[in-house]
Amino acid sequence: QVQPVESGGGLVQPGGSLRLSCSASVSLFSSRGMGWYRQAPGNQRQMVARIMPGLSPDYADSVKGRFTISNERNWHTMYLQMNNLKPEDTAVYYCNTGVPPFNSWGQGTQVTVSS
Repeated sequence: QVQPVESGGGLVQPGGSLRLSCSASVSLFSSRGMGWYRQAPGNQRQMVARIMPGLSPDYADSVKGRFTISNERNWHTMYLQMNNLKPEDTAVYYCNTGVPPFNSWGQGTQVTVSS
């Protein structure tokens, strides 16, 4: 089971940008694709963006036009470029497969959007 590591989170002001990374020593790609998820305190984990084989990237409505998912050609690293961040984007962000069954969840990376 691939266990990638998320990084790149931090504290940013509203309107700012961050780029998250999801890295592994082996290819992250599988038939279940890859995705970014987030979980805010008291909320369920939700899908933010995902890449499925042969399909265009899929985004949650709340981040469309602001977030972009991408990956290195060797699929060892996946990114989430987040622009025009809003306070409601504050959460712990995780990477995992695009659809279930999911691999074990990592520690994630904290994103805090606050002035």
